[in-house]
Amino acid sequence: MILPMKILEENLNKKVSLLLKDNRVLEGVLTGYDEYMNMVMDSVEEIGNEVNRKLGTVIIRGSNVVRISPS
Repeated sequence: MILPMKILEENLNKKVSLLLKDNRVLEGVLTGYDEYMNMVMDSVEEIGNEVNRKLGTVIIRGSNVVRISPS
């Protein structure tokens, strides 16, 4: 099992994909995080069934993240 903080550390400044509690998927470059797993991402796109939305730079609360995976 890989610890979430280890995944964040290894993927800093790389593209990652996040699954959120509301089943949205965000893909972008992880530019920062803190001890609560709150994340800052650049060049973010929301990946949906029908439409992809460009969101730019976003801050994601760690408690809303279900899964983190390298893209």
